[in-house]
Amino acid sequence: MPAAKLPELAGWQRYQLDLARHIRDPGQQRGPRGVDRQRLQIYRTLVFDKIETAVSACFPVLSGILGKRKWRRLVREFLAVHRCATPYLRQIPDEFLQFLQREWQTGAAYPDFMLELAHYEWIELALSTSTVDQAMPDYDRDGDLLDGVPLLNPVAANLTCRYPVHRLSRRYQPAAAPAQPTHLLVFRNAADDIRFSLLNAVSARLIELITPGRLSGRAVLQQLTAEISHPAPDALLEFGHDLLLQLRTQGCILGTVAAA
Repeated sequence: MPAAKLPELAGWQRYQLDLARHIRDPGQQRGPRGVDRQRLQIYRTLVFDKIETAVSACFPVLSGILGKRKWRRLVREFLAVHRCATPYLRQIPDEFLQFLQREWQTGAAYPDFMLELAHYEWIELALSTSTVDQAMPDYDRDGDLLDGVPLLNPVAANLTCRYPVHRLSRRYQPAAAPAQPTHLLVFRNAADDIRFSLLNAVSARLIELITPGRLSGRAVLQQLTAEISHPAPDALLEFGHDLLLQLRTQGCILGTVAAA
């Protein structure tokens, strides 16, 4: 059975469609007939500048590293290619990250660390606006971190990156990823400031084991000891306890909850 024929667009609908296509991709799409070129330029500039401002605010390090020309070229491609699923300007950075991860074709002129850096900068925005901490279980701020169940700050992200994304800048741009990955716990503290804690592989695994909130600190450290076949379990237990205390001081761990 042949597919149903779509209805013809009304004249005003065709006009709006042509205008939108031209504003998004002026290099490939002609503007509506009979519209003054100067007026079209005003519309193009207004829309592009609004989008570019919203994106640049979330990715200041990346835009600074790329420079004005490459950055604006990237935003222009985003505007032309990506179809946003939200009408809210504050969510445009989310859409830009999706564009980079799913649609953008990596070019040799852009650094290899670009996607990781973009994700790291976006995480800062995501955590700063997160509301997941509004529904928290009862917990003891001063609870025993070994015998109790450590409660990880819910406004946090445990990241493992090929590049040291927290150090990237105009002056520091490694040509290749270091031999060892970078482990970062990015979190929002009680003062609503975004902070990060630099971890090693063992500490990052410790955070993974704590995250579900089901095991006591002692049980977590015992499992970690078994996983890495540590030759001195008591020493690892002492080290792990000190680390848990440090993470609580930093605000990464909020306290303890009762075992389920």
